[in-house]
Amino acid sequence: MLIDFSSRPPLPEFSPAAPHLSNYRRVYEASETLSAGSQAARGLDGYLETYERLGTRHVVLKARDLSTTFGFKIANESVADFVKSHGPRFIGFAGVDPYQADAVAAFDHAVNHLGLRGLNLQCFELKMAPDDARLFPLYEKAIELDVPVNIHCGINFSTQTPMSVGKPEYLDNVMVRYPELRAIASPPGWPWVQELIGVAWRHPNLYIGLLAVRPKLLAKAHSGYEPLLQYGRTILKQKMIFGSAFPMMPVDTAVGEMNSLDLSDEVRKLWLHDNAAHFLRLAPGNEAVR
Repeated sequence: MLIDFSSRPPLPEFSPAAPHLSNYRRVYEASETLSAGSQAARGLDGYLETYERLGTRHVVLKARDLSTTFGFKIANESVADFVKSHGPRFIGFAGVDPYQADAVAAFDHAVNHLGLRGLNLQCFELKMAPDDARLFPLYEKAIELDVPVNIHCGINFSTQTPMSVGKPEYLDNVMVRYPELRAIASPPGWPWVQELIGVAWRHPNLYIGLLAVRPKLLAKAHSGYEPLLQYGRTILKQKMIFGSAFPMMPVDTAVGEMNSLDLSDEVRKLWLHDNAAHFLRLAPGNEAVR
């Protein structure tokens, strides 16, 4: 069984114009070209059929509100409408603009009225480090609502924002202040992978999202990702969560590369399903024993 923690449907409302991400298109050109020819990219029917064929339990879709910084928005309403239209397989995370006075209220509305089940903070697009005090009310609301938060971690390729905002040390500051917060660092921290491993090891409620990175790189010498494989199949095996990051990568390719890693059946099941189920507080469904 599979849970994909990161995906975007091939619909206009999920892909508005994003000039601030133009450098991403250069960096990910090869994998996005491959993705464009995949079954999931062949319209909405192909996208839905891909997840059906793979036996996917859930797919997480994330809103983003960058109105103040970049005039970009994947609306909470668009995510909620998709989830409502396409059934319980899809789970939505909210996106709010922390520069706006109503950010906390918008987050509360997204959860309590739209049915979204988490918060997405792409901090480099917000031009804030994760430990910026302007985000504290959102973390406090997430704790109150008992929903998880996805926080961007690691390098970003938007040259309009310093890459330093993605350092795991800022997440450490957040988790020290809010140890009860359920959070996931994704992508998995490159080029500060070992630092992220240390932070995740320290904090019981911090997970690592294996998304926006080719899974095969975890086994490639000198890639910088190798420690994720070493620690992720041992002391952090219950912290690793898979996401395809479609359309940055074909869903089938990401799953295939994950299945090709040297993992035990127990650990593979944790990475591909059970850890995400635990993080999302899903109803029990043949999860590995903890």
